[in-house]
Parts: sequence; C-alpha cells; structure tokens
Amino acid sequence: MTKPNLPTSISLWRKIVDKLMTILVIVAVVLAVIPLIFILGDVFIRGGAAINIGFLTHLPTAPNVAGGGIANALVGSFTMVGLAALISIPIGVGAGIFFSEWSTSQLSTVSSFMNDVLTGFPSMVLGLFIFIVIVLTTKQFSGFAGGVALSLVMIPIIARTTSESLKLVPTTLREASMALGIPRWKTVLRVVISTGKNGLLTGILLAVARATGETAPLLLTAATSEHFATSLFQPTASLTILIYNYGTSPYSSWQTQAWGAALVLILIMLALNLTVKLTIGRNLTGTRMEM
Repeated sequence: MTKPNLPTSISLWRKIVDKLMTILVIVAVVLAVIPLIFILGDVFIRGGAAINIGFLTHLPTAPNVAGGGIANALVGSFTMVGLAALISIPIGVGAGIFFSEWSTSQLSTVSSFMNDVLTGFPSMVLGLFIFIVIVLTTKQFSGFAGGVALSLVMIPIIARTTSESLKLVPTTLREASMALGIPRWKTVLRVVISTGKNGLLTGILLAVARATGETAPLLLTAATSEHFATSLFQPTASLTILIYNYGTSPYSSWQTQAWGAALVLILIMLALNLTVKLTIGRNLTGTRMEM
C-alpha cells in the first residue's frame, strides 16, 4: 500500500493558496480603482464642456450670463496655499526632524503625540480657531487668515511624513558621519535629510494636495470675492469655495462651471503628483548610477 507523497501535497496546497490570495488582491485593487475611475470620468464628462481659455482667464459673471470664469479663484487658491506652504514647511520639517533625531526625549514623545492628535482634528475646528484668533481680531475675512488656517492643516502632515521618512535612514550613516567629527546638526542637514529627501518631498506634496482641496477652513476665514484680491488682508476667492457655491446654486450655468472648476482642481493635483513622481524617479536613477 503506497503512502501519499506529503511534500507534493503540501506544495500543491501552497500553490492553490498563493493563487487564491493573488486573485483576492487583484479583486481588492479593482474594487479600489473602480470608484476613482467613475468619479474621474464623471468630472471629465461634466466639466470638460466648461474648459476654455476664457474660463481660466475671466472673472465670474452673473448667473446664466455667458463668459464667466474662475481666474480670481485660481489666483486666490495659489496665493493661500503658497502662504500656507511658506508657514508650514519650515515648521513641519523642523518638527519632523526633532521627532526622528531626538525620539528618546520626553518632549519629543509628548509633542509627537500632540502632532498626531492635531492630524485628526476636523478642518472645520481649525478654521473656527483661526476665525476667532484672526478674523474677529481684524474684523475682516482675508486671504492671510485662510493661509494660516491651511498651514495648520499642513503642519502635522509634513511633520509626521518627515519623521517617518528620516527614521528609514540607516543609523550607520549617522554614526559614520559623527565618527568623522561632523557635528550632529550638520549630519542631520547634509546626510540624513539628503538621504530621506524623497520622503520629505512626497510628504510636502500630500500636505499641499490636502490644503488645496480644503473648503471648511476657508469658509470661516477667507470667505470669497468676485474680484482679484489685491491684498492678503481682504476676502479672497478660492476654487473649493467657488465649487461649493456654484455647485449648490440653482443655476445650470454655474453648476457647469462648478464641474469645470472641479476638473481644473483635479488636473492640478495630477500635475503635482506626476511632477513629484518624475523627480523622485530621476533622483533614484541617479543614485543607483552613482552607486
């Protein structure tokens, strides 16, 4: 009586399980991508009709009047996100370096925990805080208040991604640098940050994308305007507020422009992601060639 070949049976079972898990992973990927495809397709179909040069260069018009555009909202969004980036990138990167390089410090542990708590704060709460601190103080909605509110959204994201990316840098690189007599601060700037710069860039992009798509903080801080903002200290239009106002209006022309503005916003995000991906890819290729 012949005994079954156990190694062969185990190998067959492993292959079956491997195939099954591969199929389940592919199904999960498809289920995750399908909603994105439907959303992008819907936005492109509905918003494509509104896209033209005039739409990008003209100011808004009255409802059902041809020729309206989103130029002031584009400029306002770039202005407030740029101001938020100027505020949040130095603070976020500095905090991330502290969380990573001085992780044994009690202050680092406490502040890292508070940073994680801030990450989960509703953006409406952050906007309300800036409304109380800046808008009520100055008695004026402004692009400056909007930029500060967006910076509070960006800081914890940049700090956490910076910390995690720098923790991936091998400890041996730090030790080798300091063994050569290089000060710790210079080791962090020249060795650690240089090695983990791709992660930093990705984190900054994520924060910019999150801030660009925020609506709630700007409702309470920057409000909106039908004109170009000539100062940071006056109401400023933005793409997200324009999409909100136009999309909820009863006018078909404004609803079409809301879809067009949403398409522009998505294209901006795609362009940013593509730029970073290409930049990171070139950096990785150059690093491999040098090695």
